[in-house]
Amino acid sequence: MSTTTVPRVTTSRAPHAADGNGWPQLIEAVRESGLYPTWSKAEQVTRTVLAALGTHVIGDERVDLARALPGEAARLIASQIPATDRLTAAEFVDSVAARTPGATPATARWDVSSVLGVLSPLVGDDLVTRILAQLPPGYALLFGRADLGPRP
Repeated sequence: MSTTTVPRVTTSRAPHAADGNGWPQLIEAVRESGLYPTWSKAEQVTRTVLAALGTHVIGDERVDLARALPGEAARLIASQIPATDRLTAAEFVDSVAARTPGATPATARWDVSSVLGVLSPLVGDDLVTRILAQLPPGYALLFGRADLGPRP
């Protein structure tokens, strides 16, 4: 009698706060999205971008975002003091570049898009839409969405 071995198929899914510690899965998703060579680089980028985002998302959206993220990511968002000035998307990218040693505006844009692009499937389109509604125009592209809003 012969036995047939069925290959094990794994499916990837987005980490979620309810998973307990979805931080490793979040970092791995960012590593894959941004094509970072190491887990450590992806973690550094994720921490920098989430900390920057945490200064610009306010109110219920900030609370809901923290609830939807794995614990470590939630702490990064929640521990930031909200900014008094709203940065344009380009200024936001520049602020991430300033926080990242050796970054250029182009590499910072890549980093921001790699992290924020992973958030939509993780936290849900409805929450991302609400977050985008409170941010200046231009952020949609950073989240991997078409920016179809009116220009000021």
